[in-house]
Amino acid sequence: MDIATTPTNPDTNPELADAAPSPHQPPVILRKDYRPFGWLVPEVKLDFDLALTRTRVRSQLTVQRNARADHADTIRLNGDSLTPLSVAVDGEAVDWRMDGPDLIVPLRGDSHLIAIETEIDPSANTQLMGLYASNGMLCTQCEAEGFRRITFFPDRPDVLSVYAVRMTGDKAAFPILLCNGNRVAAGDNADGTHWAEWHDPWPKPCYLFALVAGDLVANSKPFTTRSGRVVECNVWVRKEDLGRTDHALESLHRAMAWDEQVFGREYDLDLYNIVAVSDFNMGAMENKGLNVFNTKYVLADPDTATDADFDAVEGVIAHEYFHNWSGNRVTCRDWFQLSLKEGLTVLRDQLFSQDMRGHAVKRIEDVRILRAAQFPEDAGPLAHPIRPDSYREINNFYTATVYNKGAEVIRMMRSMAGAERFRAGTDLYFERHDGQAATCEDFVKAIEDGAGLDLAQFRLWYSQAGTPRVAVAQHVHDDALVLTLRQTVPPTPDQPDKAPMPIPLRIAVHSRGAAKLGAEQLVVLSQAEQTFILPLAGPDPVVSINRGFTAPVVIERELKRADLVFLAAHDDDPFARFEALQELAVGHLVGIASGTLTAEERAAGEAAIIAAFRASIADSALDDAMRGELLMLPSETYLFEVMAAGERRGDPGAIHSARKGLKAAIGIALAGELDALYARTSAVALDDPAGRGARKVKTTALALIAAADPVLAARLAARQYDAADNMTDRQGALMVLSGLDCPERPERLAAFYERYKDNALVVDKWFTLQALSLHPDVIRHVRELAGHPDFTLKNPNRVRALYMAFAGNPKGFHAASGEGYRMVADVILALDPINPQTAARFVPSLGRWRRLEPGRAALTKGELERIMAAGNLSRDTFEQVSRSLEG
Repeated sequence: MDIATTPTNPDTNPELADAAPSPHQPPVILRKDYRPFGWLVPEVKLDFDLALTRTRVRSQLTVQRNARADHADTIRLNGDSLTPLSVAVDGEAVDWRMDGPDLIVPLRGDSHLIAIETEIDPSANTQLMGLYASNGMLCTQCEAEGFRRITFFPDRPDVLSVYAVRMTGDKAAFPILLCNGNRVAAGDNADGTHWAEWHDPWPKPCYLFALVAGDLVANSKPFTTRSGRVVECNVWVRKEDLGRTDHALESLHRAMAWDEQVFGREYDLDLYNIVAVSDFNMGAMENKGLNVFNTKYVLADPDTATDADFDAVEGVIAHEYFHNWSGNRVTCRDWFQLSLKEGLTVLRDQLFSQDMRGHAVKRIEDVRILRAAQFPEDAGPLAHPIRPDSYREINNFYTATVYNKGAEVIRMMRSMAGAERFRAGTDLYFERHDGQAATCEDFVKAIEDGAGLDLAQFRLWYSQAGTPRVAVAQHVHDDALVLTLRQTVPPTPDQPDKAPMPIPLRIAVHSRGAAKLGAEQLVVLSQAEQTFILPLAGPDPVVSINRGFTAPVVIERELKRADLVFLAAHDDDPFARFEALQELAVGHLVGIASGTLTAEERAAGEAAIIAAFRASIADSALDDAMRGELLMLPSETYLFEVMAAGERRGDPGAIHSARKGLKAAIGIALAGELDALYARTSAVALDDPAGRGARKVKTTALALIAAADPVLAARLAARQYDAADNMTDRQGALMVLSGLDCPERPERLAAFYERYKDNALVVDKWFTLQALSLHPDVIRHVRELAGHPDFTLKNPNRVRALYMAFAGNPKGFHAASGEGYRMVADVILALDPINPQTAARFVPSLGRWRRLEPGRAALTKGELERIMAAGNLSRDTFEQVSRSLEG
């Protein structure tokens, strides 16, 4: 499932659970308590009579006593907001009972046939978990524990079943009936209804079940696998959206071909269906053969989608397809193993996108996301390992740690093994565990055996939270460089002491004196402190370390400004070059924000950064996509993390002021170069292969011009907006205008809304641009937008577009008055009764209060206490708030 990210009972052993606990005291579920479920459910038959307000569900479960589990004379079937209309075992009524939300059915023999009938109201399902209505459609979301909102079932990932499904519904309302697997029969009834029967031959957990019924049309194109299987590929959307689906379908075909070539994985059904849904908690869901997608990650054309949107569609389409093997054919034993499928699949989609769009820029983008989302998570009260040992609410563990850090951990194994040996390990993993519910240990063991690695110590990456910090010291001895590395892993909640972990680092020693680049080698830091002897390339050695970001760590080193400038201009590793420029800017900005730089140091640092930016603009060997990365200053979020490291506290206001001042200095000093760069890139046509990079640089240059000369920038941005023939240019211009207090701003915002008011995804952009803006009145603007007729708390995309964007706007969110914190807390309280999963995702933005300077810390903590005092919180929100206050 793509993160974009309501259990009631322990999935570790539901049969041992007693009454359902109070929402205010959700149980702690422990990984060590896992026990196999007492009953196997090899076959499931479902019969749906579909309607928006009254859907009847008849389920038939074939159950067999599990010889690997403890003996039990009952079966616990999880439910949530369900009431059984009838329950029968082997055709006879039985004395069933309810235990909280769950159904307890007596079973005396070794195998039985359980039949249950329930009725649900999809239109009332605002949680968007289980079966729910979305603009006249019916669709499902079952991960993590939504299937229990459809029918009573052992809702845990280690119960694998073959599903046969019959769907019946009004043909006018639901002309298309879709489910997992292959369609085996269909027909019409005399009363205006019709039916379809589906069969999925591959055993799957219930979280992968999916059903869609609605008035849809398909963009279709077959794909022929390497063994000759012809797969019917369909992207299902509403009729008016059909013209924006070509990119999604092409992305699917590219992903299918790439997975065959790179990982040897071939698709295994006759159908592959994707459905776009406008109301969806996540980005997409990998249900077997029927992927349900947020429209955001399906619909794209140049007029309504930016270049980044096209990339996101391609990446998410690939991610969900790759899950067919890394998640579906091999699934998770329990939810503690979530990174087993998500970390591996994120790595697979990253490697795919690198091959499609270029390695250097994609790697930089991935690291930027990791530092913006996962590093703060690792340093806060919600820190957890990629394989947690406990949880209260599983929805809260669809995190950047499980996904993005999980991918980085597996990438480290690949770096140590090499691509070929890593492929041997994944082949062994899929061979060993096909059709099974596996664990992270199963995966590591397969890589260990297949790639010939010793990963005994490496397993600590799965059990220890926190971002390791690697201190670097060096000296020259004879004709070699002596490099001493020391690692520490900071304490995190429940883990005060950490053991050293293997950290693979690609390193090269360049020579600034001879302007010569050294050869790269891989070293593995496996002890608390270790020394490595490296050859010199010449005088004045400069170490290029963690090239390509081989490990998700923080490098701590005192590097001379001249060395950083050399690396930023000459390093042959694109990521290392980017990193040197970032390091140069980070040291300067944090020094300004913390008041530790003298006037001379400040002037020298500013001059060095300007010189590095000038060199990046002038370097004809760079393509514009990479140039765009080199011209971006570190984000305020990342600067805060650096400033607040250790026992220090960060000051968002000081960081914003420092960064704003540096942007203005760059814009003033490089006015001529930026004007020329803007003019050159503005002349590149939309269909020019160099156009993507040019559009990226153009917006970056415009933002720097705006910091120095707002009047000129407003004029250029307005002209760019009016002339734009694509959304990238139009949105880039509007982004700059949104942050300026100028007449062009309201005029273009109104024009943008009027042009796209009937397109929900583009209206989301309109909300987001204003919520993220640097405008001095951004808080007032967000409050006004919350009262806009197009805003609703019931659509997760719209909520994220306005309020999640605002929570990611350091200037507005961290306003010294506390208004930003109060606004987000109000949203959490209002949203929690409607959609707790979405509400809970706002809590981490308030949860970093311990790392804020004292004034803002008190304000943020006060808002968390106000949320907790409100009472009646969902499990999702309760866990996040309580951990944020306690951690």
